[in-house]
Amino acid sequence: MIKMYKVEITHNQNLAFTAKVGLSEFIIDAQGQGLTPLDALLAGLGSCIGVYIRKYAQGSKIDLKNFKINVSAQLGSPSPLSFKLINVQIDLKDSGLNERRQRALLEFVKYCPAHNTLKGNPVIEFSITC
Repeated sequence: MIKMYKVEITHNQNLAFTAKVGLSEFIIDAQGQGLTPLDALLAGLGSCIGVYIRKYAQGSKIDLKNFKINVSAQLGSPSPLSFKLINVQIDLKDSGLNERRQRALLEFVKYCPAHNTLKGNPVIEFSITC
């Protein structure tokens, strides 16, 4: 069964929007009064990778706590604007993971659907309702 995801975006004012999923919502503001749209995209990628780090840790019975994921990106200048490079840095603190486990973890987190979506260049269909 294919799971469908749906996010409702409502215009507030100027360049500010409310993103709503179920009972959760947050502000996206291209003028920087909240997450910008590109910040939200990178946050989604980093959070998805975090979920896969936890899945790896649970499946491997490894105690990974208090880790951080830093995601940065370079926006290319020629049109159309898009990220040309996204860098994901995983800080596992004092986890003591050996090199073999680190390599395995790096391979496992690539199963994150957000990563695969960005990597896969999906078709995006637009429509207008009046």
